[in-house]
Amino acid sequence: MNSDYGDKNPELGRLYASHVETVTARHDHALEQAGASHAVIYSGNPKVAFLDDYHHPFKANPHFVSWAPLTSLPFSYIVYTPGETPVLVYFQPRDYWHVVPGAPDGYWTGEFDIRIVHAIEDVAAHLPEDREKCIAIGEFDDEALAFGIERVNPSLAVNILHYARGAKTEYELACMRLASKRGTAGHIAAEAAFREGWPEFDIHRAYCKAVSHSDPELPYGNIVALNDHGAVLHYTDLDRTAPDTIKSFLIDAGAQVHGYASDITRTYSSGDQRFQDLIDRMEAMQLEIVDHVEAGIDYRDLHVHTHKLLAGVLVDAELASGDPNTLLESGVTATFFPHGLGHLLGIQVHDVGGFMENESGTVIDPPSGHPFLRLTRVLEEDMVLTIEPGLYVIDMLLDKLRGTPAEGHVNWSTVDWLRPYGGIRIEDDVRVLVDGRENLTRDAFAAAS
Repeated sequence: MNSDYGDKNPELGRLYASHVETVTARHDHALEQAGASHAVIYSGNPKVAFLDDYHHPFKANPHFVSWAPLTSLPFSYIVYTPGETPVLVYFQPRDYWHVVPGAPDGYWTGEFDIRIVHAIEDVAAHLPEDREKCIAIGEFDDEALAFGIERVNPSLAVNILHYARGAKTEYELACMRLASKRGTAGHIAAEAAFREGWPEFDIHRAYCKAVSHSDPELPYGNIVALNDHGAVLHYTDLDRTAPDTIKSFLIDAGAQVHGYASDITRTYSSGDQRFQDLIDRMEAMQLEIVDHVEAGIDYRDLHVHTHKLLAGVLVDAELASGDPNTLLESGVTATFFPHGLGHLLGIQVHDVGGFMENESGTVIDPPSGHPFLRLTRVLEEDMVLTIEPGLYVIDMLLDKLRGTPAEGHVNWSTVDWLRPYGGIRIEDDVRVLVDGRENLTRDAFAAAS
């Protein structure tokens, strides 16, 4: 791994101890409310493919990663008791079939009492003796891996931890800035490959090389879409040959540093000025929405406001006619923009807690008619979220407007023009400030230019 992103990074080392203090305080509160004395956080284990001895790529428990930057350490445990140094039970199997984890090393090691074990059964000796006073957090495919702890993922404690994770520590923000820098390098390489006329598969490979990730290391499967593939919201098929005529390119791809993700989308034209003008109009709209991000804003209101702004774009582009309220209420804007404006971002690409009103887990529903919005909270300082409006030609949705009053508001000939280009999405990762915002994505692109 590049030294900028690795365990020797001096900035991360300076910030990490304070991060652990924050995570410790969150667990103190969760344990107190749950009436427990110890938290045992399991890193997880690889899943075996059905009827095979092949393992799917390992994905660490985000609760474990919130404590330590160990994304590739299965069968390991963090044991936390308030007032004591957290114990890291570090599983290092004796195995000649696979590469085993090396000796613990890096800026994070000084915050743990590290105990190396070579067999799963040896973990038990390092857990609290009174299992009734423990809670376990993680996914336990085999109950034996909980070592007799019966309170697994109690909602009272987990809700507190999920809600608190909405606000990022300075260490987490530093990781996410590095992830943005890394993802930006991939986007620059991918655009260059697109300009060279490469097929989707080769563009994807250029991206992975630039970010130094294998596919399993990516925070999510890259969306690399040429032409009308851009209208498939989660397009991941990756054609091996380029289309005869390349009209457009939509890429939604991120990177990760110590488990913290970036999530970036850009759309490009292959020379058609009319489509480029529409991209420019969507980017201006996206930046206008970003300018509304600050603490105290209800994200649901921002999502609805985006639809009203999109109505103006649709009218300007002669894709639709009518006033913003009519286009919103008739479902026209939702047809062209069916997904949510964005989501929380962090250890998980769609980070937990996006629907939580408070730490008790009360759910805030999305606005009526917008079921796919993944963030419904009032924005708070140091949240990191995505702003990703889109505009697509999705015939399945457009067909539903036929025979309704909305049909007359759509300019179907312009839709026919746009269809071969698929769609447009522009996405930035944005940190919430008390009276403003930090755009991690734009800052990374500016630094790379």
